[in-house]
Amino acid sequence: MLIGFFYHLRAARLPVSINELLTLLAALKRDVIGPSIDEFYFLSRATLVKDEANFDKFDRAFGEFFNGVQTTIGITREIPDEWFKDLLEREFTPEELARLEKLGFDRLMEEFRKRLEEQDGAHHGGNKWIGSGGTSPFGHGGRNPEGIRIGGPGKGNKSAVKVWEARAYRDYDDQVELGTRNIKVALRRLRRFAREGADLELDLHDTIESTARNAGWLDLKLVPERHNAVKVLMLLDVGGTMDEHIKRVEELFSATKAEFKHLEFYYFHNCVYERLWRNNRRRFAEKFDTVDVLRKYNPDYKLIFVGDATMSPFEVLQPGGSVEHNNPEAGAVWLQRFTQHFPRHVWINPEPEGLWQYRQSIALVRQLLGDRMYPLTLEGLSRAMRMLSK
Repeated sequence: MLIGFFYHLRAARLPVSINELLTLLAALKRDVIGPSIDEFYFLSRATLVKDEANFDKFDRAFGEFFNGVQTTIGITREIPDEWFKDLLEREFTPEELARLEKLGFDRLMEEFRKRLEEQDGAHHGGNKWIGSGGTSPFGHGGRNPEGIRIGGPGKGNKSAVKVWEARAYRDYDDQVELGTRNIKVALRRLRRFAREGADLELDLHDTIESTARNAGWLDLKLVPERHNAVKVLMLLDVGGTMDEHIKRVEELFSATKAEFKHLEFYYFHNCVYERLWRNNRRRFAEKFDTVDVLRKYNPDYKLIFVGDATMSPFEVLQPGGSVEHNNPEAGAVWLQRFTQHFPRHVWINPEPEGLWQYRQSIALVRQLLGDRMYPLTLEGLSRAMRMLSK
């Protein structure tokens, strides 16, 4: 069975190797887990999957192989959460329950395909569409003698012939747009630990040795806590076309603050010029000379620009091209100064990568940064962190 499972994972484009399969077999031989499918799931994921970005693929492949959700059904669409929110608790009369019919497995799966193709919104309390609280065979929280439970726990009727699994790691797919949790996963590729500050963390190994040397009397040994010693300077574009990306940029900024102890940040609009600011409410009253920012931070800082790079080409190329003021020097000059001062730099663009080819200003910024522009997806952010780690 495990050989078949191994080949199924390979068919699902998971990078599993023979060595990892042998590790799983060795763990099973030593009775690391009991006879539980849940325990086997966690053990197999721990031994076979080395990258969190592949957790979602593993969940799907595991469900297909062990739960009988066959890929030949051809159903790969993600179902929006709002389709099956449990909005109501419905009581059914005996007459309503008597009218319900079983479709049979083949017809049930065929009707499920049709619903996924036709449905374009949430429905609750009905008898046909995917939703909650009704008599439809598709959803949860209602009643049907035979159906596919989707999006929530059952009501104890034990009538579901299939369960559309809610995958815990579906948003780890490396092409999805990111939430704060996912961004932290990608940012962790950029780490260099160092012990700094007061002695607050228990050194277990040294404590054991010192206690043994001390005839069994407890001798606690403490060391400074480990922190990510990487230093990051983040420059964020705000206003204008960036307004539609506020939520995602806020998530990126929040995750970056959580991951990096040494984080400095400033704001700009469209392109960097001779002034930056740190408080958008006081941007016209409290500004920082960009020259001073360049002098303040050493070249060992990792520089991350965040912006959609969507503007008039004149804002990049021409003195006086800024939409807000008469800038003495072109934005391109300042971008070159930053990239020369900070050799490890990237630009994170929340604009979908498929649109970049239609923005002349994006092409200009990419060229000025040596093509170090990456999309705000898990895959793009991971590539950016690898570039900064070089």
